[in-house]
Amino acid sequence: MTSIHLITRIKAPVQDVFDAARNIDLHQNSAYQTHEKAIAGKTSGWIELGETVTFKGKHFGIYLTHTSKIIKMEKPHFFVDKMIEGKFKSFKHLHFFEEKEGVTIMTDILEYETPFGFFGKLFDRLLLKNHLEKFLLERNQILKENTEI
Repeated sequence: MTSIHLITRIKAPVQDVFDAARNIDLHQNSAYQTHEKAIAGKTSGWIELGETVTFKGKHFGIYLTHTSKIIKMEKPHFFVDKMIEGKFKSFKHLHFFEEKEGVTIMTDILEYETPFGFFGKLFDRLLLKNHLEKFLLERNQILKENTEI
């Protein structure tokens, strides 16, 4: 299993950052480089506990779909989305939010496993982990730009 751990500091109230992180429209705007679009389930607005969203996007030159479900949520401090259909063997994204002195500390922990044994692990080490980390960093920058006071 691979894990990516990112911390982003945003000068905004925790509720604003929490809401931005689960906003489907903002996610689509932040994923412009992969042309991601919500095509099923919740396709606009804030995703809530128990809801699903299916995104279609272009990664490594191929259009892929990925369906996630919000399996845990404690507003405005925590939520988890988990892949229920897609190309990964497993995929879970934990989102944590803590406000300190007017700054929200947003922590992303992305845990995933690739299929295809040795070849999947090699692909992950050579390309996939960097691709996903860059994707999250760009997403977090858009969240920051859209929520900072």
